[in-house]
Amino acid sequence: MPEVIFNGPEGRLEGRYQHGKGPTAPIALLLHPHPQHGGTMNNKVVYALYQIFAQRGFSVLRFNFRGVGRSQGVFDRGEGELSDAASALDWLQSYNENARACWIAGFSFGAWIGMQLLMRRPEISGFISVAPPANLYDFSFLAPCPSSGLVVQGKSDEIVPEGSVKKLIDKLQNQRDIEIEYALIEGANHFFATQLDQLSLSVHDYLNRHTDTQQAGKKAS
Repeated sequence: MPEVIFNGPEGRLEGRYQHGKGPTAPIALLLHPHPQHGGTMNNKVVYALYQIFAQRGFSVLRFNFRGVGRSQGVFDRGEGELSDAASALDWLQSYNENARACWIAGFSFGAWIGMQLLMRRPEISGFISVAPPANLYDFSFLAPCPSSGLVVQGKSDEIVPEGSVKKLIDKLQNQRDIEIEYALIEGANHFFATQLDQLSLSVHDYLNRHTDTQQAGKKAS
Protein backbone atom coordinates (compact mmCIF):
# COMPACT_ATOMS: atom_id res chain seq x y z
CA MET A 1 0.00 0.00 0.00
CA PRO A 2 2.19 2.82 -1.28
CA GLU A 3 2.31 6.20 0.40
CA VAL A 4 1.06 9.05 -1.75
CA ILE A 5 1.22 12.84 -1.41
CA PHE A 6 -1.21 14.99 -3.38
CA ASN A 7 -2.26 18.62 -3.44
CA GLY A 8 -5.11 19.81 -1.25
CA PRO A 9 -6.67 23.25 -0.78
CA GLU A 10 -4.19 24.16 1.99
CA GLY A 11 -1.10 22.27 0.85
CA ARG A 12 -0.09 18.65 0.59
CA LEU A 13 -2.25 15.80 1.85
CA GLU A 14 -0.83 12.44 2.91
CA GLY A 15 -2.48 9.19 1.93
CA ARG A 16 -2.17 5.47 1.32
CA TYR A 17 -3.30 4.09 -2.02
CA GLN A 18 -3.91 0.60 -3.39
CA HIS A 19 -4.42 0.35 -7.15
CA GLY A 20 -7.25 -1.89 -8.26
CA LYS A 21 -7.44 -4.86 -10.57
CA GLY A 22 -8.26 -4.21 -14.21
CA PRO A 23 -8.65 -1.05 -16.31
CA THR A 24 -12.19 -0.37 -15.07
CA ALA A 25 -11.70 -1.20 -11.39
CA PRO A 26 -14.16 0.72 -9.19
CA ILE A 27 -12.79 3.32 -6.78
CA ALA A 28 -13.40 3.93 -3.08
CA LEU A 29 -12.43 6.86 -0.83
CA LEU A 30 -12.09 6.34 2.94
CA LEU A 31 -12.55 9.16 5.48
CA HIS A 32 -11.28 9.08 9.07
CA PRO A 33 -12.74 10.24 12.42
CA HIS A 34 -12.43 13.65 14.07
CA PRO A 35 -8.91 15.11 13.73
CA GLN A 36 -9.07 16.78 17.15
CA HIS A 37 -9.94 13.53 18.91
CA GLY A 38 -7.14 11.35 17.60
CA GLY A 39 -8.67 10.49 14.24
CA THR A 40 -6.25 9.50 11.48
CA MET A 41 -6.25 7.41 8.32
CA ASN A 42 -4.70 4.62 10.43
CA ASN A 43 -7.78 4.30 12.63
CA LYS A 44 -8.67 0.60 12.96
CA VAL A 45 -12.17 0.98 11.51
CA VAL A 46 -10.90 2.99 8.54
CA TYR A 47 -8.12 0.48 7.94
CA ALA A 48 -10.60 -2.41 8.07
CA LEU A 49 -12.79 -0.70 5.47
CA TYR A 50 -9.73 0.03 3.34
CA GLN A 51 -8.78 -3.66 3.40
CA ILE A 52 -12.31 -4.74 2.48
CA PHE A 53 -12.40 -2.58 -0.64
CA ALA A 54 -8.83 -3.49 -1.61
CA GLN A 55 -9.60 -7.21 -1.30
CA ARG A 56 -12.49 -6.74 -3.68
CA GLY A 57 -10.26 -5.23 -6.37
CA PHE A 58 -11.13 -1.56 -5.86
CA SER A 59 -8.64 1.23 -6.32
CA VAL A 60 -8.84 2.59 -2.78
CA LEU A 61 -7.47 5.69 -1.06
CA ARG A 62 -7.38 6.67 2.60
CA PHE A 63 -5.79 9.95 3.61
CA ASN A 64 -5.20 12.33 6.50
CA PHE A 65 -7.30 15.47 6.68
CA ARG A 66 -5.46 18.79 6.96
CA GLY A 67 -3.33 19.11 10.07
CA VAL A 68 -3.15 15.35 10.67
CA GLY A 69 0.10 13.42 10.24
CA ARG A 70 2.03 14.89 7.34
CA SER A 71 -0.98 16.67 5.84
CA GLN A 72 -0.59 20.43 5.84
CA GLY A 73 -3.09 22.97 7.17
CA VAL A 74 -5.16 23.26 10.34
CA PHE A 75 -8.52 21.86 11.42
CA ASP A 76 -11.40 23.79 9.83
CA ARG A 77 -14.56 22.53 11.60
CA GLY A 78 -15.59 20.38 8.66
CA GLU A 79 -15.67 22.95 5.87
CA GLY A 80 -12.01 22.58 4.97
CA GLU A 81 -12.13 18.85 5.53
CA LEU A 82 -14.92 18.57 2.97
CA SER A 83 -12.68 20.41 0.50
CA ASP A 84 -9.87 17.98 1.37
CA ALA A 85 -12.16 15.04 0.61
CA ALA A 86 -13.15 16.57 -2.74
CA SER A 87 -9.46 17.00 -3.64
CA ALA A 88 -8.78 13.40 -2.62
CA LEU A 89 -11.60 12.17 -4.85
CA ASP A 90 -10.27 14.29 -7.73
CA TRP A 91 -6.84 12.69 -7.30
CA LEU A 92 -8.33 9.19 -7.13
CA GLN A 93 -10.37 9.78 -10.26
CA SER A 94 -7.37 11.19 -12.14
CA TYR A 95 -5.62 7.82 -11.74
CA ASN A 96 -8.74 5.81 -12.54
CA GLU A 97 -10.44 7.61 -15.40
CA ASN A 98 -12.30 4.48 -16.52
CA ALA A 99 -13.54 3.38 -13.10
CA ARG A 100 -16.90 1.71 -13.46
CA ALA A 101 -18.19 2.88 -10.06
CA CYS A 102 -17.32 5.27 -7.25
CA TRP A 103 -17.87 4.57 -3.54
CA ILE A 104 -17.26 6.54 -0.39
CA ALA A 105 -16.92 5.24 3.15
CA GLY A 106 -16.44 7.15 6.39
CA PHE A 107 -16.31 6.57 10.11
CA SER A 108 -17.84 9.00 12.66
CA PHE A 109 -16.74 12.54 11.67
CA GLY A 110 -15.59 11.02 8.38
CA ALA A 111 -19.11 9.66 7.81
CA TRP A 112 -20.51 13.20 8.17
CA ILE A 113 -17.97 14.54 5.67
CA GLY A 114 -18.60 11.62 3.35
CA MET A 115 -22.35 12.17 3.26
CA GLN A 116 -21.79 15.84 2.41
CA LEU A 117 -19.47 14.86 -0.43
CA LEU A 118 -22.12 12.41 -1.60
CA MET A 119 -24.52 15.33 -2.06
CA ARG A 120 -21.99 17.25 -4.15
CA ARG A 121 -20.62 14.54 -6.40
CA PRO A 122 -23.26 12.74 -8.45
CA GLU A 123 -20.75 10.17 -9.67
CA ILE A 124 -20.70 8.54 -6.21
CA SER A 125 -22.77 5.40 -6.65
CA GLY A 126 -22.72 3.91 -3.15
CA PHE A 127 -21.66 4.60 0.42
CA ILE A 128 -20.76 2.97 3.71
CA SER A 129 -21.38 5.15 6.77
CA VAL A 130 -20.10 3.85 10.12
CA ALA A 131 -21.38 5.48 13.33
CA PRO A 132 -22.56 8.71 11.69
CA PRO A 133 -22.64 11.32 14.50
CA ALA A 134 -26.29 12.28 14.10
CA ASN A 135 -26.39 13.62 17.67
CA LEU A 136 -23.48 16.01 17.07
CA TYR A 137 -23.92 17.25 13.50
CA ASP A 138 -26.78 18.29 11.26
CA PHE A 139 -27.60 15.72 8.58
CA SER A 140 -30.63 17.59 7.22
CA PHE A 141 -28.72 18.26 3.99
CA LEU A 142 -29.66 14.69 2.97
CA ALA A 143 -32.86 15.94 1.39
CA PRO A 144 -33.05 13.77 -0.52
CA CYS A 145 -30.14 11.37 -0.14
CA PRO A 146 -28.93 10.78 -3.72
CA SER A 147 -27.64 7.22 -3.37
CA SER A 148 -28.37 3.94 -1.66
CA GLY A 149 -25.95 2.73 0.98
CA LEU A 150 -25.24 1.02 4.28
CA VAL A 151 -25.15 2.52 7.77
CA VAL A 152 -23.42 0.49 10.50
CA GLN A 153 -23.92 1.37 14.15
CA GLY A 154 -22.80 -0.10 17.45
CA LYS A 155 -25.61 -0.90 19.87
CA SER A 156 -23.46 0.18 22.85
CA ASP A 157 -21.95 3.30 21.24
CA GLU A 158 -21.13 5.66 24.10
CA ILE A 159 -20.43 8.69 21.86
CA VAL A 160 -23.17 8.46 19.23
CA PRO A 161 -26.36 7.05 20.82
CA GLU A 162 -28.05 4.44 18.68
CA GLY A 163 -31.37 6.28 19.00
CA SER A 164 -30.06 9.34 17.19
CA VAL A 165 -28.82 7.24 14.30
CA LYS A 166 -32.10 5.32 14.12
CA LYS A 167 -34.01 8.60 13.73
CA LEU A 168 -31.76 9.50 10.81
CA ILE A 169 -32.24 6.07 9.25
CA ASP A 170 -36.03 6.28 9.59
CA LYS A 171 -35.98 9.62 7.78
CA LEU A 172 -33.77 8.36 4.98
CA GLN A 173 -35.71 5.14 4.51
CA ASN A 174 -38.85 7.13 3.76
CA GLN A 175 -37.27 8.61 0.65
CA ARG A 176 -38.07 7.28 -2.77
CA ASP A 177 -35.75 5.58 -5.23
CA ILE A 178 -33.02 4.68 -2.73
CA GLU A 179 -32.52 1.92 -0.18
CA ILE A 180 -30.71 2.53 3.09
CA GLU A 181 -29.72 -0.62 4.95
CA TYR A 182 -29.05 -0.46 8.67
CA ALA A 183 -26.74 -2.89 10.44
CA LEU A 184 -26.91 -2.65 14.24
CA ILE A 185 -24.10 -4.57 15.92
CA GLU A 186 -24.87 -5.82 19.41
CA GLY A 187 -22.29 -5.00 22.09
CA ALA A 188 -20.22 -2.72 19.84
CA ASN A 189 -18.97 0.57 21.22
CA HIS A 190 -18.13 3.62 19.13
CA PHE A 191 -14.78 2.23 18.02
CA PHE A 192 -15.99 -1.38 17.51
CA ALA A 193 -13.13 -2.39 19.81
CA THR A 194 -14.05 -6.08 19.99
CA GLN A 195 -16.47 -6.20 17.05
CA LEU A 196 -14.33 -5.28 14.05
CA ASP A 197 -14.98 -8.74 12.61
CA GLN A 198 -18.75 -8.22 12.79
CA LEU A 199 -18.38 -4.79 11.21
CA SER A 200 -16.34 -6.28 8.38
CA LEU A 201 -18.86 -9.08 7.84
CA SER A 202 -21.70 -6.56 7.58
CA VAL A 203 -19.82 -4.51 4.99
CA HIS A 204 -18.75 -7.58 3.00
CA ASP A 205 -22.33 -8.85 2.98
CA TYR A 206 -23.67 -5.52 1.77
CA LEU A 207 -21.10 -5.24 -1.01
CA ASN A 208 -21.75 -8.84 -2.06
CA ARG A 209 -25.41 -8.05 -2.51
CA HIS A 210 -25.28 -4.55 -3.92
CA THR A 211 -22.05 -3.78 -5.73
CA ASP A 212 -23.00 -5.30 -9.07
CA THR A 213 -26.53 -3.88 -8.88
CA GLN A 214 -25.35 -0.36 -8.16
CA GLN A 215 -22.62 -0.51 -10.79
CA ALA A 216 -25.16 -1.64 -13.37
CA GLY A 217 -27.53 1.12 -12.34
CA LYS A 218 -24.76 3.71 -12.66
CA LYS A 219 -23.94 2.54 -16.17
CA ALA A 220 -27.56 2.75 -17.18
CA SER A 221 -28.09 6.26 -15.80
